[in-house]
This record gives sequence, C-alpha cells and structure tokens, in this order.
Amino acid sequence: MDFISEELDNYVVDHTQKEPELLRQLNRETQAKVLQPRMLSGPYQGRVLSMISKILAPKTILEIGTYTGYSALCLMEGIQKEGILHTIDHNEELFSLQRKYFDKSGYGKQIIQHTGNALDVITNLSETFDLVFIDADKENYSNYFELVLPKMKSGSVILSDNVLWSGKVLEKPKKDDVDTTALIAYNKLLNSTSKVESVLLPIRDGLTITRVK
Repeated sequence: MDFISEELDNYVVDHTQKEPELLRQLNRETQAKVLQPRMLSGPYQGRVLSMISKILAPKTILEIGTYTGYSALCLMEGIQKEGILHTIDHNEELFSLQRKYFDKSGYGKQIIQHTGNALDVITNLSETFDLVFIDADKENYSNYFELVLPKMKSGSVILSDNVLWSGKVLEKPKKDDVDTTALIAYNKLLNSTSKVESVLLPIRDGLTITRVK
C-alpha cells in the first residue's frame, strides 16, 4: 500500500542520507540468496532506525527478529562505545550470514545472537534495555511488549515495525487472519497503556515509537 505518491517518495529518499556500503552489500546478498527479501528493513527505514538510535545513544538494545541483520547494524550505529545488542531470531539457517556482516561491521563483539523462541529468550534475559525493536511474528507483538516493558526504565524506547500491515488494520480481519487481528489489538494496547506514550508514523509499512514514562 502506497501512502504517498511515487514521485514524493523518491524525493524523500533522495533527500535522506544514503545507505552505507556494508549495508548495501548485505542488502544485495539478502536479495540474491535469502527467501522473502521483502522482510529487510531497507535503506530508508534503516536510516530512520539509525537516526533514532543516534539520538538515544543506548547502552543496551534488544532486537526481536534479526532476519539477515540489516536492522541490527543500523541500530548499532548509535550505541555507546561499550554497549551491547541482543538480537533474536528463530531461523538458525541465517545465523552465519548475520555473523558474517556483524563481524565485518566492527561491532561483532558487541552483538549477541540468540536463536530460538523469542518469548523464552526474553524471559531469560536479565538486562535492562534502553531501546527495543520489535519486528518478528505479528501474533506475539503484544506478548513481546508485555515481556520487555518491565525490563525498561523511564525514557527508554520501543520501536514496532509493520504496524499498518499494508493498510489491513483498517479492515475487519478474516477469521483466519491472525496477523491483522494481532496488530489491531497491539496498536490499541500501545495507545491505551498508561505506562507509555506512542506515536505511529506512516513510514513504509508503519513504525510506532513508544516511550516509557
């Protein structure tokens, strides 16, 4: 679903910082070798994630949904010198590709990969997080939110991707459309939880910035 015209979108992209070379290489390899390359954050949203991280200067980051590691590297651009990013993905086949680019980036020792059920992994993490990026299975967005919120202090930020779901959040979901149903419920949850404040941005497929009070 296009929220603005192609011409205006091209103008926006042309007047945004360009994709760094290493990320361009990862983007290209993902497109060529990995299934569902559409899941990649992409150059424009990647610059948005990078800018938010640079503004926050987080010491600890949690990413739920690694895919090939593109968004993790964008988030790492703003991390503090000794900061750590934990990233979780269920697909162990992507582990080596992620690690290849993590190590090439120079952030390798600061990125901890977790493979498995994100709900279990998050439960077992003891850290407090300054920045969390949720971009995994939509059915569990609300569950992820409930798990990470106690692990965050005032001023911390949660970023949630795909919250507009190609405009499907405006429709009455079909009985078997679990993802749309879950995202509608999640958007309501973010907007009604007194412990946080949120703004939903119509960037690409929708990105919500949620600040813990």
